Amino acid sequence: MANDDKTSWAKLGEYTSLGMLLPSCVFVGYAIGYLLDKWLGTTYLYLVFLILGIIGGFVELLRRANRMFKD
Repeated sequence: MANDDKTSWAKLGEYTSLGMLLPSCVFVGYAIGYLLDKWLGTTYLYLVFLILGIIGGFVELLRRANRMFKD
């Protein structure tokens, strides 16, 4: 479907998904690190996975934004 054919509801859904992408990636990264810390008895994995979640979120955000705003 071309960008011109999308309804306003479809566009709203795409923009909303962009807004929720980064916080959800950060939360999932932190949660995985926190659970691994509890399971393995470490104290630093939550930071590692938090950073990985932030990086992954930004990468996916840029990919989707480039795809959406392409000419």
